[in-house]
Amino acid sequence: MSIMSGFERVVEKALVPVATKLNSQRHICAIRDAFILAFPITMAGSLIILLNFAVLAEDGFIAKILFLNKLFPNLSDYQEVLSPVLRGSTNIMSIIIVFLVARNIAQTLKADDLLCGLTALSTYFIVYPPYQNVDGTDYMTMQWHGAQGLFVALIIGLLVGELFSRLSKSDKLQIKMPAQVPPAVARSFKVLFPIIIVTVIFAVANYIIGALYPKGIHELIYSVLQTPLRNLGTNIFSVVILAIVSNFLWVFGIHGPNTIAAIREAMFSEATLKNLDYVAEHGSAWGAPFPNTWALNDAFANYGGSGMTLGMIIAIFIVSRRKEYKDIAKLSVAPGLFNINEPIIFGLPVVLNPLFIVPFILVPAVNILIGYAAISSGLIPPIAYSVPWTTPGPLIPFLGTGGNWLALLLGFVCLAVSTIIYMPFVMAANKVAANESTTNESDTLSM
Repeated sequence: MSIMSGFERVVEKALVPVATKLNSQRHICAIRDAFILAFPITMAGSLIILLNFAVLAEDGFIAKILFLNKLFPNLSDYQEVLSPVLRGSTNIMSIIIVFLVARNIAQTLKADDLLCGLTALSTYFIVYPPYQNVDGTDYMTMQWHGAQGLFVALIIGLLVGELFSRLSKSDKLQIKMPAQVPPAVARSFKVLFPIIIVTVIFAVANYIIGALYPKGIHELIYSVLQTPLRNLGTNIFSVVILAIVSNFLWVFGIHGPNTIAAIREAMFSEATLKNLDYVAEHGSAWGAPFPNTWALNDAFANYGGSGMTLGMIIAIFIVSRRKEYKDIAKLSVAPGLFNINEPIIFGLPVVLNPLFIVPFILVPAVNILIGYAAISSGLIPPIAYSVPWTTPGPLIPFLGTGGNWLALLLGFVCLAVSTIIYMPFVMAANKVAANESTTNESDTLSM
């Protein structure tokens, strides 16, 4: 135990300050919070597409269960009503992100966040590839509005957020209007010069980049940065390593998912959005282009929350003889069903508990590999639909695959595996409690 305590002290001294700085670093926070704020838009698009193909398609799993395809022969005709939803969600994700990142930076630096976000949005289109002329009519390509433009959106959001915020604080660049001028007008004029300066800077930069690389900054960033990072992110090793790091941080009381959120979103967002585009086009998750995304963690390794702690709760009910453990498990069941596990992480606790460090990190990695094996072997389709993280455990792979019943069964298998792995560690906790009780009794008798 002394060796473990020494390890804990070393890790706390070296890791906690770094993680704390990362969690409070404004650029990382701006990116993380932007994706969090954009998530409901993506989720709405995903759920509506799932509804489109689960209920309104003739071969949809809900349509089959309720015999809707028999009751309504032309049911699939109504898919056209909901199909355009993606145009207002995943297909414009870069536009949403550039606004939110700049806005978040401005909020941190106490600048005008709304006008900063709008300036970033304007700047994004200043550097956008030129219109394409077809038969005398100019057309703007939609290629960079969605997933492929995310990195440019992140870079512009950060740069405009910093530049606008700092320029707007200069008294020399502010136009101060008389008190009788309406507030909205005064607000706009106050930052007029910073907006002009920012847009001119990016217009000049875009001209220079266009002269050196005619395809434009979007193509340049996509080929140099985004594609390699996406390829790095869409393999099983990256998913497992990030899951291990995330859960390892939780062991020391650091919110792992939040700490790695900015890195995770940068690596997996494009693949996730392209999978969603694929199911919207094909009506099925089979053949989705990126089977190895962070969805593997959510679908197979996050029941009860980080560490697959729903398995721990079940193991406690089965083999624990410690009353305090069972009391905490009872309190943790309800939130655990919806993947909220702070009660058991801090109540048991899991944090800085040598007994549970190994299974807390090991269980998710094992279940990710189980899900990966099932998808790679063609047993189930990839997790292509986005599902809310609060969805109860095995329902996530079921809904994420578009209603594959074998994926639902596999979810229960992963839950059983996690319970089995946690059981010996819970039993070890029983022995520790028994030894502590014996030691206390011996101390009492010696007194």
